[in-house]
Amino acid sequence: MRPRVMTLPEIETAVQRLARSIAAPLSDLPTYGSSDHTGRPHVEVDDRYHLVTCERGQELSRQSTRDEDELLYWIFESVTFSMACAYEVRNRIPGRDPRRLMFRRQVELLGQLHARWRVWGEARVGEILSRHPYVDRAG
Repeated sequence: MRPRVMTLPEIETAVQRLARSIAAPLSDLPTYGSSDHTGRPHVEVDDRYHLVTCERGQELSRQSTRDEDELLYWIFESVTFSMACAYEVRNRIPGRDPRRLMFRRQVELLGQLHARWRVWGEARVGEILSRHPYVDRAG
């Protein structure tokens, strides 16, 4: 027997609760059921969960899963990245690769939401850095 799929209102409630716990800007959260076509992701539900990004009437990306935890991680991977970028701008260290602060802050925020998400975030950062290592400039 398949686990019950959460409804859009249940997903929205879960997202809002998690967002409050890290003081995430509401403007970084997805919409539910349909797109506003601005590039802001939206959540769709059928027998699976979908995180979809549309802009100007065109679908740019679609991630699909049966795992609600994975859906919530995808949502907050994006939310925490935006928050980490803003944090880096406020705390910039001249000559240092800005991703050092961004990635550290993002993983920290993900870990505040869920211990497993910290691990997933660290793995994602590791993959990125294996292809594109940090580049610091001599100051």
